[in-house]
Amino acid sequence: MEELVIRDADVVDGSGGPSYRADVVVDGGRIVSIVQEAAAAGCQRPRARRELDASGLTLSPGFIDMHAHSDLALLRDPDHSAKAAQGVTLEVLGQDGLSYAPVDDRTLAEVRRAITGWNGNGDDIDFDWRSVGEYLDRLDRGFGGEGIAVNAAYLIPQGTVRMLAVGWEDREATPQELDRMRQLVAEGMEQGAVGMSSGLTYTPGMYAKDAELTELCRVVARYGGYYCPHHRSYGAGALEAYAEMVQLTKEAGCPLHLAHATMNFGVNEGRAPELLTLLDEALSAGADLTLDTYPYTPGSTTLVAMLPSWASEGGPQEILKRLTDDTTAERIRHHMEVVGADGCHGVPIEWDTIEISGVTDPDLTGHVGRTIQESANSRAETPWTTARRLLLTDRLGTTILQHVGHEENVRTIMRHRVHTGGSDGILQGTKPHPRAYGTFPQYLGRYVRELGILSLEECVAHLTARPAARLRLPDRGLIREGYRADLVLFDPATVAAGSTFETPRTLPTGIPHVLIDGRFVMENGRRTDVLAGRSVRRTPRP
Repeated sequence: MEELVIRDADVVDGSGGPSYRADVVVDGGRIVSIVQEAAAAGCQRPRARRELDASGLTLSPGFIDMHAHSDLALLRDPDHSAKAAQGVTLEVLGQDGLSYAPVDDRTLAEVRRAITGWNGNGDDIDFDWRSVGEYLDRLDRGFGGEGIAVNAAYLIPQGTVRMLAVGWEDREATPQELDRMRQLVAEGMEQGAVGMSSGLTYTPGMYAKDAELTELCRVVARYGGYYCPHHRSYGAGALEAYAEMVQLTKEAGCPLHLAHATMNFGVNEGRAPELLTLLDEALSAGADLTLDTYPYTPGSTTLVAMLPSWASEGGPQEILKRLTDDTTAERIRHHMEVVGADGCHGVPIEWDTIEISGVTDPDLTGHVGRTIQESANSRAETPWTTARRLLLTDRLGTTILQHVGHEENVRTIMRHRVHTGGSDGILQGTKPHPRAYGTFPQYLGRYVRELGILSLEECVAHLTARPAARLRLPDRGLIREGYRADLVLFDPATVAAGSTFETPRTLPTGIPHVLIDGRFVMENGRRTDVLAGRSVRRTPRP
């Protein structure tokens, strides 16, 4: 007798087709049979050692978070309800060109400091890996050899690769350095990475010219991977930056997945149709192209990311030296407030849009929840004085929300046929962006049920089958016989994000059951102690 039958579920199978009532039987971590209601009439219904009554619930494939920042969270938090409770069964890590493999001792220390605001300083982590394969092995071991909360795939971070081969200098790589980067990318792909990411508004990755990126993308393409860039501008040069990535990957023959693809700042209000026209033209010409977004208007990153790239050359220690020097600090201020720093997407910074969401120094918690402008006003000082003090005192660890998005752009882009869901969820800070805890129920509750922007079947396809196809996973993303039993049961009438900007760590409602490999990681709305997650590695195809 099989392990589990999910009885009388309304199945939304991920294909985008209409739902149907069925009994779904699970055994050995896979879906072994699907008996639709019509076929079951007059026949003996399937039985199993355990039966789950799913009447009134929708059964869908597990949600795939195409843009996650859980690189260390999965190793420090066995519970990880931030994602498990949303129905996420797979996260894609290594985003925005900065993560923790491949590294050596020097670059590990540098990258830990550079992205403290994303993942914490890592003092509670045993960094017993250096290569991509060793990091994926570490995820497999998880906690006590039992695994991690949800599955995880990994993108090779191009900025970390450049840090390792070139350093933090703003210059072209030598032929020998480019060969070293090609080798590092090839090794990472051979060890199971699904592609390569870039953060082209973050140092040192942003120092790479298109020719260098094209060469690395050619390596990724040879192994069947994809390129996932946080491109050079989401502001003043957004359309040009999107076009640059489309052309670059066309030359490299590499599939393209655009990270958190939106149009922000006042200069881009209402311009989402222009972006979609650009993408449709590329798709019509044969481009292999997808994108992800989160269903919120503000962005989230670190305060140091707002600085001009010249101020970040040399790495974190050099940034702090420049901020300490009054003359250089004034030059930074002028670049940010008047010229428009490339770190702020070429737009002069508006301090009343920059909300402090987290600090690493407990003495600075009074700033959290305030904009830079509000904190400055309370101290009768200029916004730059407040921002500079935060950067220095918090050793560059301050995280921010950036309120520069537009709801009409968000809605327009999520309707597109190559759209997928990604939380971009930073789990650090006292008041993180609510997308970390709410992205997937926000799609289902607000944008499906309340607003009708997407049908339920369309939305589930965006969150399941489409990302699985991008990752080239042959047995995930659909409810099919033989597929892995990564499944979510939710109530379409009540599913909703509990997280808000005021209470961002609140778990969602209306998602009682989540299974990974046929094992309940969420049951009756509560996190179990099951650690069913493992690394998901692409088999290389050189």
